[in-house]
Amino acid sequence: MSSSVKRLLVCAGMVCFWLALSASAQSPAPQPPSAHNRPWMNKSLSADQRADLVIQQMTLDEKLNFVHGTGWNGLRPGAAVPQGSLGGAGYVQGVPRLGIPGINMADSAVGVRLSGSGSHYATLLPSVLGAASSWDPQALFLFGEVIGRELRETGYNMSIGGGVDLARDPRNGRNFEYAGEDPLLAGTMVGNLAKGVQSNQVMGDIKHYAFNDQETGRTIYNAEITQRAARESDLLAFQIAIQMAHPAGVMCSYNKETVTPPNTAPDWSCQNDYLLNQVLKKDWGFQGFVLSDWGGTHSSVHAFMSGLDNEEPGSQFLGDPLKKAIQDGQVPMSRLNDAVHRVLRSMFANGVIDNPPQMEEVNPFLGRRQAERIADESIVLLRNENHILPLSASSVHSIALIGAHADVAVLSGGGSAQVDAPGGGAVHPHPGSAIWMEHVWFPSSPERNIRLHDPGADIQFNEGTDIQAAAALAAKSQIAIVFVQQWMSEGMDRPTLSLPDAQEVVGWNAQARRPILTPPVDQNALVEAVAKANPHTIVVIESGGPVAMPWIDQVQGVLEAWFPGIGGAQSLANILFGDVDPSGRLPITFAKDDAQLPHPQVPGLTAETEPGGLPENAYHHKPVPFNVDYNVEGSRVGYKWFESEHETPLFPFGFGLSYTTYSFSNLSVDSAQHAATLTVTNTGSVAGTEVAQVYAILPASTGENTYKRLVGWDRVTLGPGESKTVTVPMNPLTLSVFDVRKNAFQMAPGDYTIVAGSSSSETPLHATMQIQ
Repeated sequence: MSSSVKRLLVCAGMVCFWLALSASAQSPAPQPPSAHNRPWMNKSLSADQRADLVIQQMTLDEKLNFVHGTGWNGLRPGAAVPQGSLGGAGYVQGVPRLGIPGINMADSAVGVRLSGSGSHYATLLPSVLGAASSWDPQALFLFGEVIGRELRETGYNMSIGGGVDLARDPRNGRNFEYAGEDPLLAGTMVGNLAKGVQSNQVMGDIKHYAFNDQETGRTIYNAEITQRAARESDLLAFQIAIQMAHPAGVMCSYNKETVTPPNTAPDWSCQNDYLLNQVLKKDWGFQGFVLSDWGGTHSSVHAFMSGLDNEEPGSQFLGDPLKKAIQDGQVPMSRLNDAVHRVLRSMFANGVIDNPPQMEEVNPFLGRRQAERIADESIVLLRNENHILPLSASSVHSIALIGAHADVAVLSGGGSAQVDAPGGGAVHPHPGSAIWMEHVWFPSSPERNIRLHDPGADIQFNEGTDIQAAAALAAKSQIAIVFVQQWMSEGMDRPTLSLPDAQEVVGWNAQARRPILTPPVDQNALVEAVAKANPHTIVVIESGGPVAMPWIDQVQGVLEAWFPGIGGAQSLANILFGDVDPSGRLPITFAKDDAQLPHPQVPGLTAETEPGGLPENAYHHKPVPFNVDYNVEGSRVGYKWFESEHETPLFPFGFGLSYTTYSFSNLSVDSAQHAATLTVTNTGSVAGTEVAQVYAILPASTGENTYKRLVGWDRVTLGPGESKTVTVPMNPLTLSVFDVRKNAFQMAPGDYTIVAGSSSSETPLHATMQIQ
């Protein structure tokens, strides 16, 4: 969504909504027909049959209402609030006379957005990238289950979360909404998330289709990529997620694509026939509906005939212009019926007609416990020199906590994923919903929870704004824990992997509705100063993605906490003191610096487009469209790029330490069943969970034998000294290459090297699989 429009709506939209609602409530609702006149309410019929029966009774205008929204946040300028709208991200009008409800959509990447506007509570879950660090499909199902439950409890019947764009660029401001750089891992994680949402009889969504892999210029850039590379990378992640979850919706993205072949010219995602009709609907058999990102529709006939089924949030193109095109014979009625059918069958398939949401109180305690459970598996231990962790209350008598509001809060990500914090936020509370691009801190206190684990210790907090004072506190403490942060949001990319300067909130400008900030503090200098003052320094990173760590050799411990959610402080303290063994593994490579990346500079990002990152927000110059050449890396996203280019990252994909140790043995491969069997042993003295990762190196004939691919994994929980033999299915799509001539994935004949271990760079086991 456009940030300028969103800022206006967040400040004034809900006032307009409630004023208009009081007027619209006076209009009597049309009465549904009697039960015997509603054969589509027969639950023994299929969702498709029921949808067709409804369509037979619909007027042209009622059908058209199903292919567009009613305006930004459900509001059309100058019109009353549609009956049934909750004023969320979008609303599609139903057909009350036929007993068909409207569709209330809510942004819900990591929790239900704008809940505060309706005086509701919403659970802030860990970032999706953090949850993907669990490598636990059940954790992601729980993640979606929490969102789906709370959507129902606040009256919504559709989620528009479910981002599965690959982390081609680790500086992308929305990476915290996505599940990493590997198509199998990302597709599996987000597919399970969407299944969890829909298990609550709420429609799910998967987005942003496709190649919206950076925020800079997202509404003007053109992603260039070959068809083979596209199908083996970003599109493969979507394919896995969509075919696993069968979501109600797929949201097309803002950008353009040139996929060669077949495209000869760039076209917008939301009117790209190849992506929408040929791949999504034909090749993958997607039965749901395609909805545009907000304001991402660019035409009427072209977009509709190219596969777009629903324009959001308004009706500029698929309202009156589409009606005229149908009446003039430019668009056949069969295409309109197809689009409406896709919406209706999704509603029936997900139970939103048979069992509509009923508002009830959200249980914040259940949500927090479930958020903590996910965070327990999400935090990644990256460094543990001299076994500084876990801390022991019996031997640690003084701790310095420094920086990032660790006395009261944890950080959350921004944009349309922003969840409203209880009480308006822990650092500088204010009423109502969060303002666009505001840094929001949630009341989950690391200091409080660390004190609970070590009540006898002298624990002092320093804000970190005065580096000299922070170092002085560290020098007189037994242990120093420095909290650093990298805030990320929709509508921006970070110019570098370096930690940004930190600024602290010291007040609130009520007139401008903006926080008052202190001068910036160099976080790298803060860490270096503390580490120099105290060799027993641990760094906790709260970030939306990878960061560079020039001080890595100067500190003893590093924990990547991501944006850990409302239960994050509890999880962090449990891991710091060993109540929970760290089992998170990186879903994304941490580069040493920007020079190691396929694109050392974010394409299109210049001083003129900072700080927002979006050229359309740089009001002092006219946006200039540009190309992003994804053929540089092609399908070699993330760890595949590093391996093929012989680059050693700071931390590899799949990496993560534990408080115990593991060994791998006895790898064997079943070529017919595409499965790998291996034994994992806990060789340490405490219980823990290892992620057994299986990779494949394809035959030389494929031209893709210079790097390995993740083909499967399993989380294995083991007691001290315990061994388990596990069989890991290898996804055939990840063992294949895409044949453009046959328009299909093919396994090449030859020898496949199958390797297994604890990360993409630590694979001690090798076996050969022969394909005839």
